[in-house]
Amino acid sequence: MTTLAGATWPDLPERPLLLVPLGAVEQHGHHLPLATDTTVACAVAEAAVDVLDGALLAPALAYGASGEHEDFPGTVSLGTEALTGLLVEYGRSACRWAGRLVLVNGHGGNLDALRTAGARLRGEGREVGWFPCAPPGGDAHAGRTETSVMLHVEPDAVRIDRAVAGDTTPIAELFPRLRAEGVRAVSPTGVLGDPAGASAREGAALLEGLAGRLAAAVRGWDVDPSGRLRG
Repeated sequence: MTTLAGATWPDLPERPLLLVPLGAVEQHGHHLPLATDTTVACAVAEAAVDVLDGALLAPALAYGASGEHEDFPGTVSLGTEALTGLLVEYGRSACRWAGRLVLVNGHGGNLDALRTAGARLRGEGREVGWFPCAPPGGDAHAGRTETSVMLHVEPDAVRIDRAVAGDTTPIAELFPRLRAEGVRAVSPTGVLGDPAGASAREGAALLEGLAGRLAAAVRGWDVDPSGRLRG
């Protein structure tokens, strides 16, 4: 794996593809660590970078927009406005030498910032895209999906004996209340979903699927107006 952090500038390929994991520091129930979203984004980017020609893995952007989780201790949120500004300036700087920039996003609360920053950067003529680490049919937050991936990627960090279910209502139905009142008003455990049945084996399959979709999306480079990579 070629990493940006470990390279010297003469080592860099001409106009490389730069993969940047984007995560968050926020509560993930009683059983998953605060850095879960960053860990997942890093794992997906790391699994894809070696199969993409001329790709570099950048250090993670480990903080995001997590205001809906701020009623829980440990959460640190930059907010959407600050995150948008950070992503725009990151993109403007990196695209001076990178041919393409892909933000690999592990946290749903970052989407508004990604859409705004992606549209602005692409409007300025920069080859920027973003990819959501969201498996089809996965649950919303700290449920079976994320727990399985973490059991595969970082099993020692998972306190599986503490895992409890949260609100399992589909996220689309919960979203207005989450926006207005935050996660704690909806789920005192901080979980949206149910971690029961999670396994490292399932996590390995989920990670392989996400990394494959990311690699295929980068190769296809079909980008919507907000910068989201389709595919």
